Order: sequence, then structure tokens, then C-alpha cells
Amino acid sequence: MQDDPRRAIVEVMARLGKETQFHLDERHRHFRITDAVIITVSVLLVILAVFNIYYVKVLYREMGGIVTNMDSMYQNLVVVDKDMDAIAQSVELFDGHIAHMTPIHDNIATLAVSLPNVRSSMDVITGDMQIVEKEMGLIGGAMGTMDQTIVQMLGGMSVMRENMRNMANPMGMMNPLLP
Repeated sequence: MQDDPRRAIVEVMARLGKETQFHLDERHRHFRITDAVIITVSVLLVILAVFNIYYVKVLYREMGGIVTNMDSMYQNLVVVDKDMDAIAQSVELFDGHIAHMTPIHDNIATLAVSLPNVRSSMDVITGDMQIVEKEMGLIGGAMGTMDQTIVQMLGGMSVMRENMRNMANPMGMMNPLLP
């Protein structure tokens, strides 16, 4: 019995048809999986976008509060700077008055000759006054340093306030776009 050559072709075509159908079914299944993944990822991205918009809106409000606090802080530092200037001037005046303590010491030394009992007490007072005079000089120097520090802080606060305002302005432009 001789095989019909067409039969081999028909069998090859049948197997080729089955394999093609199998690949088409497999491909269709992968498309469905891919579509499901794309839809899931899209939904997650939409949810993430909603949260991002919410956080941008909250950030905008918070930055506005920060700018307001920085403005208030700047104004308070200006007041503190003026108060420190007044304190520094008072310390300078007091330091000038302390400088007159040396002639008072000399006069007390003269009195000590005639009043020996008073002399020991006055020497203690004189020593204390010299210590006070030195400390007032140190306080005067410290007040000058504090005044310079506050002026530097005012400059820094001014720059920070402007930077925060610059950051908050783009957020303000986005605010009307937010839900």
C-alpha cells in the first residue's frame, strides 16, 4: 500500500492549523492579561494622582502658614533689634557712670584715714564696684555682639521669607487647577 503524497501534506497542514490556533489562543490570553495589568496600573496611577493633588493643596496651605509665621518672626526680630539698641545705649550710659567710681574710691580712701572702721567696708565695696565695672564692660561688649547677630538674623530671615514666598507663589498658581 502506497501512501498518498497528499495525505502527508494534509496532515502537516492540519498540525500547522492546530499549532497556529494554539498560538492565537495563547496570544489572546496574553493580551487579556496585559489589558488587565494596564487597567490596574492606570487605576493605581489615577489614585496616586488624586493623593498627589491633595498633598500639593495641603502643602500650599502649609507654606502660606509658614510664610505668615516668617513675616511675624521678622517683624518681631525688628522690634527685638530696636529693644537691643535701647538696652545697649543704657548699658553704655551705666558704664559711663561706673567710670566715675574711681574718683569716689579716692575720696573714700581719704575718709578712711579719719574713719578707720569704715575703711575695711569701703575697700570691700570698692572691690565689688571694680568687678561690677569690669562686668558692665563685658556686658557692653556682649550687647554689641548680640546687636550684630540680630542684624545678621534679620538679613537671613529676610532671605528665607523671600525664598518661601517664591516657593509658595507657583503653588498658588496651581491651586485653581486643584479640585
